[in-house]
Amino acid sequence: MHPMLTIATRAARAAGQTIMRAFTELDRVEVSAKGINDYVTSVDKEAESAITYQIRKSYPDHTIIGEEEGENRGENKDYVWIVDPLDGTNNFVRGIPHFSVSIALQYKGKVEVAVVYDPVRDELFSAIRGKGAKVNDFRLRVNNVNDLENTIIATGFPFKTRQHTESYFNILGAVFAQCADVRRAGSAALDLAYVAAGRMDGYFELGLKPWDIAAGDLICREAGGTVTDFNGNHNYLASGNIVAGSPKVTSQLVKTMRPLLNDGLKR
Repeated sequence: MHPMLTIATRAARAAGQTIMRAFTELDRVEVSAKGINDYVTSVDKEAESAITYQIRKSYPDHTIIGEEEGENRGENKDYVWIVDPLDGTNNFVRGIPHFSVSIALQYKGKVEVAVVYDPVRDELFSAIRGKGAKVNDFRLRVNNVNDLENTIIATGFPFKTRQHTESYFNILGAVFAQCADVRRAGSAALDLAYVAAGRMDGYFELGLKPWDIAAGDLICREAGGTVTDFNGNHNYLASGNIVAGSPKVTSQLVKTMRPLLNDGLKR
């Protein structure tokens, strides 16, 4: 195993243990608001600390960018770990068993290693750039789908960016008219991992952050998927607007969405 994947896996499992211990005692979890419809728990912070500890043990000079603690800059700026300790916090605090740990390692701006860990199901999705993607010990491959008919498409509502509500629901309506069904599960990292595993045929969402999608992006692409922004370009880590699926599904989703984008979604 790639040595940095070993550390990412160890860190993700350590965070998962922290999260699952707390999941059995949700009445003791402290929840606070950090923005509109944006919450953080004491568990997010504890899980991120567990991840940072594992990374720092092996790579003390690497930079770590976490959702909760921000940028923890190391002397070596070529290596950057992008961490979401608990993707799906709203599910977690309500006792909905669907959330994940997301860890990606960038080297000189390119994601080289990625892990998305679902501690409820003990499923570890991983990828190394150029070497494919796995869930536990099984290789992943996106569904080879040529059109949207009979597909199940994952999405996420723009609950933090409600200025895009009208455009989003116009897009959702157009996509729903062409596919078999839509799922909104509440963890962007797992949505991308599920596309990679063929459980979903495609996925789109807007207003995300790099730590939501950096790991799932590599896992999906290494499983044969195509990942773009809403214009079919590759600006999704900056814009936060992402489309993923098999090459033809992604192309058809973008074609469907493009005429419905407002000015704020065209970047």
